[in-house]
Amino acid sequence: MIISTFNVNSVRSRLHILQRWLKTNSPDMLFLQETKTRDEFFPDTAFQELGYTSYFHGEKSYNGVAVLVKDGVDDVDVSFGFDDGEFPTRVLTLRHKGLTVLNTYVPQGKSIDHADFTVKKQFLALVKNIIEREKDGLFLWLGDLNVAPEPEDVTNPETKHNHVCFCDEIRQVFSDTKKSLTDILRLFNNNSCVYTFYDYRVKDALKRNIGWRIDHMLASPGLATLAEWCSPDTEPRTWEKPSDHVPLSACFRL
Repeated sequence: MIISTFNVNSVRSRLHILQRWLKTNSPDMLFLQETKTRDEFFPDTAFQELGYTSYFHGEKSYNGVAVLVKDGVDDVDVSFGFDDGEFPTRVLTLRHKGLTVLNTYVPQGKSIDHADFTVKKQFLALVKNIIEREKDGLFLWLGDLNVAPEPEDVTNPETKHNHVCFCDEIRQVFSDTKKSLTDILRLFNNNSCVYTFYDYRVKDALKRNIGWRIDHMLASPGLATLAEWCSPDTEPRTWEKPSDHVPLSACFRL
């Protein structure tokens, strides 16, 4: 089973990217973040034409999570938000035949002295509760997690120690949150300078390989042993009107 994650930065603006990428790659499940559209405007018909069923919950201009499930993948249950219903447009949980996938768009936090940074830490605490409950099964946490865990996960780390996605405090919180999970990309690629986000504001960011690794796939021990490969795909970042993120995919023997 091939599972992918992609912060599309507006599903409607990036529909041409998704259609082209799905035709070539055809994952069994594609989890999306930052869809930025109300549910009545989600382009589910376009994905049906490609052989996918869409599950989605979004809002105008901000946030939004979704999953596209390939026809033939049956017995799927999808819910939104944490257990108490909080963050319904940032959290999606999919269950499929013993597999649980948690798709999150973690708050960026704005700055380390902003109230949203506290919200980011609270969000990760809620994720940790889920991980503790699910870690003994087949569990995958993926999405735009808005943390670069190690210095090799960002260009010029020495200049970013006060950044809300790289400061020591958030890296420690993230490490504690995911401590029982395996970083699937690092199982297959230990190279530095492998990124999933290339800022629009940086001229020729992809060409110069100036980026961040803030999109992740983190698996429970049982699921990690079933992983066959994991890789980002930077090609869509070269297409017309791309997202600033790139898809990240992994294959599991399920």
